[in-house]
Amino acid sequence: DKTYIETQSKKEFTEKINDSNKMNQKIIYENLNFIDAIKICLNKYAVFNGRARRSEYWYFILFIWVSALLLGFIEGFSGSFAYTNQSVFAIIFEIAIFIPGLAVTARRLHDVNKSGWWQLIAITLIGIIPLVIWMATEGTKKNNPYGKPIKIKN
Repeated sequence: DKTYIETQSKKEFTEKINDSNKMNQKIIYENLNFIDAIKICLNKYAVFNGRARRSEYWYFILFIWVSALLLGFIEGFSGSFAYTNQSVFAIIFEIAIFIPGLAVTARRLHDVNKSGWWQLIAITLIGIIPLVIWMATEGTKKNNPYGKPIKIKN
């Protein structure tokens, strides 16, 4: 349920997200910060439709990388699973966060008017190049088949 709300100073794009308790949450996409981006991506755990802003996508990727790195350090310093070359905690975290990562990538591709299936080109190593370019590109400013634009003009 997407609506535009007119305030005295600016237009804020809000989206109501149903959480597990069926309560409505209001998320403001104006000045999206790190914590809000993570909340949005985890609330939309397996939502592959709609659009995602660049900041939402890149903050979530940063969250994944930093969390995996910290889990690896914690495991290394604690001596847990010393017989393995890989961080078991980080691997478990990455498995748990795999679906939301795919979902936010699909929504980010929708923002640049591409199908979410384009993320499969990352399987070919050369395909990572256009994927990163698309992820860094500003989304379309008009409606596209995946929904209305998210970024608000002030």
